[in-house]
Amino acid sequence: MGRWIIPDKLNMVGSVTVYRSEYKSSAESKFIPSAWDNRFIMNLSAVYDIAKNWSIGAKVSAIGGAPYTPYDVEETAVGATIVKKEYERMLQEDARDVIISSCCHSVNLLIQKYFPDALEYLADVVSPMQAHCLDLKKRYPNCKTVFIGPCVAKKDEAEYYEGIVDAVLTFEELTNWLKAEGIEIEQEMDACPESRARFFPTTGGILKTMAKDAPGYAYMAIDGVENCIAALRDIEQGKIHKCFIEMSACVGSCVGGPVMEKYHRSPVQDYMAVAGFAGERDFEVAQPQAMSLKKNFTYIEHKLAMPSENEIMTVLRQMGKFKPADELNCGSCGYNSCREKAIAIIQGKAEISMCLPFLKDKAESFSDTIVKNTPNGLIVLNENLEVQQINTAARKIMNIRSESDVLGEGVVRILDPTVFINVKNTGRSIRDERVYLAEYKKYVEQTVVYDQESRMLVGIMRDVTDEEAARVKKEKISRQTLEAADQVVEKQMRVVQEIASLLGETTAETMITLTKLKESIDDE
Repeated sequence: MGRWIIPDKLNMVGSVTVYRSEYKSSAESKFIPSAWDNRFIMNLSAVYDIAKNWSIGAKVSAIGGAPYTPYDVEETAVGATIVKKEYERMLQEDARDVIISSCCHSVNLLIQKYFPDALEYLADVVSPMQAHCLDLKKRYPNCKTVFIGPCVAKKDEAEYYEGIVDAVLTFEELTNWLKAEGIEIEQEMDACPESRARFFPTTGGILKTMAKDAPGYAYMAIDGVENCIAALRDIEQGKIHKCFIEMSACVGSCVGGPVMEKYHRSPVQDYMAVAGFAGERDFEVAQPQAMSLKKNFTYIEHKLAMPSENEIMTVLRQMGKFKPADELNCGSCGYNSCREKAIAIIQGKAEISMCLPFLKDKAESFSDTIVKNTPNGLIVLNENLEVQQINTAARKIMNIRSESDVLGEGVVRILDPTVFINVKNTGRSIRDERVYLAEYKKYVEQTVVYDQESRMLVGIMRDVTDEEAARVKKEKISRQTLEAADQVVEKQMRVVQEIASLLGETTAETMITLTKLKESIDDE
């Protein structure tokens, strides 16, 4: 650090910091420069005094360049070749019944979480991404590996199995990064005949690279989560044997994944692009020992987050539990308490409809709504013929202002009880009987039913006053029409008789004249 001063004119300060930043990836490895190993930092600042107590200043800083980081790019089809050779070895040497490919991390998680009985059939082999990174770290000790591909699930795989893949980028992330930096990469197509494993990201691509010569084995490729689930159920039920199954969660496999589909969706073109890029022979790779490619798959318990108190209370209110007294904890739903049931609903394990008190209240509420809004009058009596319930339509028929005016009172106050007594005594229902309620000047079609279990009489009345008036009016019109028709017929008959009488007289005179004419002609 140094300082130069010219009194009342110039004040200049300069400093240089020299340092090193290195680390070791393991106790046995050598020191490696870190990303911060800039070696030096230099600062220079100066202040110059000018007239009228003004000063101007400047500061300059310089930092050493970051250490050079050598990098290279390889395609993960190299790792795919290693994996497919291990699959072929397993089919030839291991006595396995069914083998499911373990390349798709989403399929692996599906089996680990929801089909634990099928775990024994999942190939205990690393994915092509992991096989490639292991191979790179073996060839280039202490190197860092970054996988770039179309699959979002690879991020979870890299995080779950630590120490193999250092970072994962999707094609979308790389594209956005390059665009932000203003970098354009020229597209080049290489023609490498030893690149058959490039078929891996397509449906059936794994099978296309394999020899498929294991005695007694069948080979099939399945894509799409629904198809994978159906196949896993068949495997758990023992319906599939001696089979190697390539499974991909995405329809179309990796080239049909969500990141790829976001920008374009053309399965045929995607496959043709891969087919034109893939060779006919395998990459030349140094095949590792089988044990170094082992991957342990265990059951993953499906743990769900505990909902908040507000979420629980919201569901309890939906179940009709507005206060602690409403929480009956009857256990009919299979849970020990209403709160446990509410938590299960939030976690997707149960439905509100599984609560019997809720269903009962809902059914009663629904029934009450129907009773109150039906256009038919409804009245319910107990065995003493006392009104227990009466709906709006019935009150309208009988001009009753309020339900409380008749509840608990004898039906004789508002209706003739005879029909109710007969139904109660005989047990035979009366249906659609048309009667006239003289005190209300209403015609109704009444149905009376006796419910033996509840010992209640139910009366249903349909107001047909307008229908009856229309019927009477129609009958009157019909009667008047018949009378008018009779009068017309009678009048017409009289006219016919008069015409016939006139025609008869004329005919007689004509006959007499013709007879005389005939006699006179005969005489001549």
